Parts: sequence; C-alpha cells; structure tokens
Amino acid sequence: MSSAANPRDPLALELCSLSKTFKLGGGMLHKSQTLKAVNDVSLRVPRGQVMGLVGESGCGKSTLAKMLLGLTKPSSGDVLINGKAIVNANQKALARHIQPIFQDPYSSLNPRQRIAQIVGLPLRIHAIGTPKEQALKVEEMLDMVGLPKRAAQQYPGQMSGGQRQRVAIARALIMRPDLVICDEPTSALDVSVQAQILNLLLDLKDEFGLTYLFISHDLAVVEHLADRLAVMYLGRIVEEGTREQIFNAPRHPYTQALLASALTPEPGLGVPDIGLGAGQPDPTQPPSGCAFHPRCPVAKPQCSQQSPALSAIAQGATQATHQSSQARVACHFA
Repeated sequence: MSSAANPRDPLALELCSLSKTFKLGGGMLHKSQTLKAVNDVSLRVPRGQVMGLVGESGCGKSTLAKMLLGLTKPSSGDVLINGKAIVNANQKALARHIQPIFQDPYSSLNPRQRIAQIVGLPLRIHAIGTPKEQALKVEEMLDMVGLPKRAAQQYPGQMSGGQRQRVAIARALIMRPDLVICDEPTSALDVSVQAQILNLLLDLKDEFGLTYLFISHDLAVVEHLADRLAVMYLGRIVEEGTREQIFNAPRHPYTQALLASALTPEPGLGVPDIGLGAGQPDPTQPPSGCAFHPRCPVAKPQCSQQSPALSAIAQGATQATHQSSQARVACHFA
C-alpha cells in the first residue's frame, strides 16, 4: 500500500463480497463442521464518516474486524483501503493506515510499561522521529485525549477504565491513521464515562479527518455516533442505510426487532417483548432461504426457500440519485 491516502478516492474502506469460513472439529468419529462467520459482505465507507456495524453476539462483527486489521485472512473477497487491496499487504505498512481501539483497554495495554512507552510504541516500531521528537508527540497526544502530563509516567493499573481507554485511543491515533476500527470501545465502561469517550472520539474524528468503523451491539451508542449503519445477522448484512433511515424507518424485521428491544426509561413498562421467540439458529447449520425466517414474525413460505439479495431501495426522487444516501435491505417483503 502507498503511504498516503488517495484524495481523489471518496471511499476510505470498501468490502467486496468478503467471506470467512472456519472448519470446526472433525476426527475419526465426528465429521468437521463448516461455519461461515462472514458471508458475502459488501460495504462502502466514505472518507470522514462513521459507519456503525450492529448485531447480536456471534453475528460475525469481530471476525470482520480481524480481517480488516489483517489478523485473519479472508476465505474470499477483497478489502480495499483508500482503493488499495490489503489482502497481501505488509502488516507494518497496513498499520500506518488502519488502527484498532478494542473493547477492554486493560487487556490491550502492557501492564509492565509506562503510558509514555505504550503510546510511543508505534513511533518506535516505524522509526518515526528522534527519541526527543517521539516524546513530544506522545505528550501532545496525551493532551489531545484529555490526560495530564503526569499520566505519561503512570502504569495502566494506576488508572481508571476511562483513562485507560483514552490511552488506547492515543496509541491508535498517534500514527494519524486513515481508518480506525472501534470494536465495542465503550461497552466495558460505566455509563457516565461512555458519553465522555464517545464525544472524545467525535472531536478527534473532526480534528484528524478520521473514518471510523464502529462495531457495537448498543443501538443508543451507535445512534449518537454513526452517519450510516449496517445491520448484521448470521454473517450477512441484512440492512444498511443512513442513521435517519435506520432509526426512523427500518425496513428489515430484524432491524425493527433490535430497535424494539432497546430499553425505555419510562417506569412500569419493563423489558420489551420483541417477539423473536428462540435465539439465533446454529451458525454451523443455518436455515434454508432467509436465515432470519425461523424468528421472523412476517415470514412466508418463500422466505424458507429463497435467500433475499441485499438490494437498494429508492428513497425518493432526490435521494435515490445519490449512492451514499441509498438504503439497502435483504428482505422479500421490505
């Protein structure tokens, strides 16, 4: 990959029919099983935007993130960053363009290193600047994420969860990447701290011109942050659209169920019944046709026989002419 983004390419990230299949078990007495963790996913993320990726646990979100980071090789399909394929890219070169922020900041930080060492590690690996210049960049980055100078000499164990996540953000952004993969970055934090971290991420996005892929199961968090959303179910994208399209007029029954499952602050209403019955099917033995049909409240015979394609829906004469504002849904009766 080239060391600089192509300013003429409006897409920071493009996934082209991306799939990942795992073989599970197997032996003398048992046949191996096939698990399609990610199944023919195509997605386009414009530069400078936040794409939210939501779905239940086990739907393939984290496997997708690992492929984007070069930690897992796709079974098929391509990943393009700034128009350049990354499947065979050098891992060190790839790290200049894409960086992760993980769910648990404590497990992703070396407890034996001081914060200055942790944040400055990417600069040392890539031999960027002299030791003095690296120290100044670390000090500047810590200030930008809201940490005092004394934090540089602390260890992760001496910090709160919110402070540790600020350290993880500083380490991810010190290389000024084009794309940041945020994998549930606030789910391990107290609710009072979550809003601070989310606002910090938005401020830094504007400051550095970043693009985020924000993976979460928390719709309230995604609604606050994302420009567009993609909803995943059993390894597939079942709906994609702008924040307003998804939250104001969801088309897929699964998206509607996810939105209905959000807890309400009104007293006395309790936990909502989303009407999906049993949990997700066994991903090693997915249902025929539409994978969601066993749980779908509006399923018809066609749904068990034919898998719906993820197709664009016209949103009006003005919006439909702009691909970036089109909604897509995989449902026969959307």
